[in-house]
Amino acid sequence: MLIRLALRSLASRRASALLTLFTLALSTALLLGVQQIREQSRLSFFDTVSGTDLIVGARSGPVQLLLYSVFHIGSATSNIRWSSYEALSDDPRIAWTVPLSLGDSHRGYRVVGTHNSLFEHYRYGAKQPLEFAQGGPLNDLFSVVIGAEVARELGYNLDDRLVIAHGAGNTSFKRHDNLPFKVSGILTATGTPLDRALLVSLEGLEAVHLGWRAGIPLPGMQVTPEQARKRNLTPREVTAVLVGLESRLQTFHLQRELNNRRDDPLTAVLPGVALQELWQVVSVAEKALLAVSGAALLIGLCGMLAVLLSGMQQRRHEIAVLRALGASPLRIASLLMTESLLLTLSGLLLGLLLLWGGMTLLQQPLLDLFGLRLVPAKLSPEQWALGGIILMLGLLSGLIPALMAYRMALANSLIRRN
Repeated sequence: MLIRLALRSLASRRASALLTLFTLALSTALLLGVQQIREQSRLSFFDTVSGTDLIVGARSGPVQLLLYSVFHIGSATSNIRWSSYEALSDDPRIAWTVPLSLGDSHRGYRVVGTHNSLFEHYRYGAKQPLEFAQGGPLNDLFSVVIGAEVARELGYNLDDRLVIAHGAGNTSFKRHDNLPFKVSGILTATGTPLDRALLVSLEGLEAVHLGWRAGIPLPGMQVTPEQARKRNLTPREVTAVLVGLESRLQTFHLQRELNNRRDDPLTAVLPGVALQELWQVVSVAEKALLAVSGAALLIGLCGMLAVLLSGMQQRRHEIAVLRALGASPLRIASLLMTESLLLTLSGLLLGLLLLWGGMTLLQQPLLDLFGLRLVPAKLSPEQWALGGIILMLGLLSGLIPALMAYRMALANSLIRRN
């Protein structure tokens, strides 16, 4: 009876009730959406490279190695000798290796020298393999595979030609104009740094530096593509190596062995551990985002409180009628609390529908445009807790109007007795 009466009371004030409902729904969707983005961004961050057991580079800090090898940020202080890479590849404990060589760029995007083994072994997310939106892997000395963002922002298509530049700056006057590359494949969006990378072969990267010394082209020493194909293009060094082991039981033993080498100073890091260290640095922004969404929810609840309070003076007659029909002051206060609970619960449910619907519709556009990989998922324990907090705050916001209604009903009772 109380719920039915509360529903009819809200229906009689449907305009203000619907406005309050949609305000709460949008605030709830914003708060839970930010929490969903926080959680999935964290998972996406930790799953940037999910199928790799070790990352090996020259002696440096774990976070620095992770930044330049996986996120293509910064540069290595030194490289790994090619002989060291070959010894690593021949180790019977190692199932596969993917060499990476950095140093060049193209219009602000990093160029990464590698092998086609990258497309076979690299995993991201829930161990998802790389896929091609168009074309295929490297098929020539001067072929290049580009990430989804590079293709979208620079307007490249299959078989387009491009010239890479020496160095990692946005603007470079030292371009390898004599040896252009042709696009052989375009990767699907992954939400990882590979979306912003151009992948070439190690031999192709070596070829464009023929006739260069200390980052400067020597006059008269440039080669043609035909001449480059006849040269020995075995790399002298690589920047880092992604390593997959035959058995993960060997991970810590091999890591310790590589880190303790004196003749060949290397650093081997576990991606998950290094990512955890890096997340401690960047997690401040996501906490600030949650605080902003929480403020939006409080604004929505304050709006509901304002609507309920503004209607109290207009409900004096309604309260008097209820008292005349025998409703006690406590029952009238309970009616106001029930209205507040119904509005909050309805706003919460509508907010969840908006959240899941929005994430389903925007999932692919967010991945393509911003590299943000979101998947509609069940509510996490943190989100259930936030939902409980929303209901509690909704009840608290209805407490003040309920107390006012209780006092009005009590005053009407005293007047009638007099």
